[in-house]
Amino acid sequence: MAAKSDGAAVAACLAEPEREQALEQARESGRRGDAEARAGRSSPLLDCCWVVCAMLVFFLDAATDLWLAADYYARRDYWWFALTLVFVAVPSTVVQVLSFRWFVYDYTELEETEERPREELEAATGEGGDCHLLGGSKGGAGGGRGGGGGAGSRTLRCCRACMWLFQSAVHILQLGQVWRYVHTLYLGVQSRWHTEPGHRHCYWRLMFETADINMLRLLEAFLKSAPQLVLQLSIMIHSRHILPLQGLSASASLVSLAWMIASYQKVLRDSRDDKLPMSYKAVIMQMLWHLFTIGARTIAFALFASVFQLYFGIFIVAHWCAMTFWIIQGETDFCMSKWEEIIYNMVVGIIYIFCWFNVKEGPARFRLGVYYSVILVENAALTAAWYIYRGQQTSDFYALIIVCVVVCSYALGTFFMFVYYCLLHPDGPILGTQWSCVEEGMGVIGLGGMDLGTPLPQPDVITSPPRTLPRTTGGEREPGVGDRDSCLPVFQVRPQSVPTVPSPRTPKTEGPVIRIDLPRKNYPAWDAHFIDRRLRKTILVLENTSPVTPRIQYRSLSSPKEVTEYETTV
Repeated sequence: MAAKSDGAAVAACLAEPEREQALEQARESGRRGDAEARAGRSSPLLDCCWVVCAMLVFFLDAATDLWLAADYYARRDYWWFALTLVFVAVPSTVVQVLSFRWFVYDYTELEETEERPREELEAATGEGGDCHLLGGSKGGAGGGRGGGGGAGSRTLRCCRACMWLFQSAVHILQLGQVWRYVHTLYLGVQSRWHTEPGHRHCYWRLMFETADINMLRLLEAFLKSAPQLVLQLSIMIHSRHILPLQGLSASASLVSLAWMIASYQKVLRDSRDDKLPMSYKAVIMQMLWHLFTIGARTIAFALFASVFQLYFGIFIVAHWCAMTFWIIQGETDFCMSKWEEIIYNMVVGIIYIFCWFNVKEGPARFRLGVYYSVILVENAALTAAWYIYRGQQTSDFYALIIVCVVVCSYALGTFFMFVYYCLLHPDGPILGTQWSCVEEGMGVIGLGGMDLGTPLPQPDVITSPPRTLPRTTGGEREPGVGDRDSCLPVFQVRPQSVPTVPSPRTPKTEGPVIRIDLPRKNYPAWDAHFIDRRLRKTILVLENTSPVTPRIQYRSLSSPKEVTEYETTV
């Protein structure tokens, strides 16, 4: 049975536990093929160091901006002080409000789940293979262990009140991101030390928390760091004098931008079972790519804005409108509703003012080439306009040095981009023989002797647990000659020659199944269970009440029987 709620229907089915062992043997061959992909996955120590470095980048960016604002105030540059402080306070407040809103939703749902008796929770999840509803605005979520409203209710209420006060104080002090980073480290340690099933539950929560903090930090980077970088460069060019704090603040903003773009791409790939993970070598190379291209872009902006303030504003608005229209025309599929999708496209249009950001499934070479060709022309035009109409106080030698910095920075960024795609892209090198199946948004892996012409099965169940857990993959349509879906699955190859294994099309053979009445979103979009917080709660409550890892089953368009079943349920 499935239940619809805001476009998604969730049902949980507990399968026969005695058949899990047989299916584990069937997945063993797929896990052998996945060993190569996971061999390059980073160690927990590297993951921990990455989170700590991310916190340091956050503190460095915020501290240098505030320090510079205080310095402007001490120098009686009240106009620069006001602009610098506005570009710090307003974006930070927006991010804190969004973060606190997510906490309110998650913690409210957690309280409602804990107040339900343990018997009611077990009845909701069902026993013996029967399907029961786990959806709706209140009943389909929960991250606690159930059974909260008995003896100790007064202590529990006191703890909840302390948590509300603590989170309110944290977000008022603009430290919501710091708390989420600390919580991510805590969950990482817990998932490392716990045994099953606590390990699985902590790892799910770790993936969700990591996705949240990266979404928040990416939004903050382009609302705060990018405008701050352009502002400080414009001040330096306008005053023809560089203060040490100005250089430090601009450098911190630039590093924050490059860091968050690369980190976002890594976490997004790690969250999807149909994508190969990104190594830290690739992440560093992507950081250098964006560091130098954004650096050249912002210097060109600052040069032009120092001479043509009004025309610079017109240029930014025109570029944003053109990029937003281009993104909308590409028909992205990130959000759960049409209006949310339009708002998302408008935000991505702001990102496109500074750098490339892949938002569409499929070959990215043409779109990437078009974008960077446009950026090259714009940078050249902006820099040339400044060089021609600069003031007399700027010498030719000084002007030529700045122009060379813009050119060399853009050239270095392009070089690192080619290194990333040619050598370190997770799907394989751009010059390899498998390029027909390897694009941004696709994946391929060796098969260990399996014939390429063998038709592949199309399992209906798609799972997205952490990468240390078993998973299966499947397409939404039949593979065809020359089609991108004819590429072999990344994490599992299940030949049809396995005779003793029951078909995975039966939804009651591998433990709890969370059925979502939506087709699965294509990469580079987040899966629905990462952006829909009700689905998150359903996953967490099943992790707590079932000894078997729940699987995520999206609506399969390739199976008429499955579509009919979804259409006839309420």
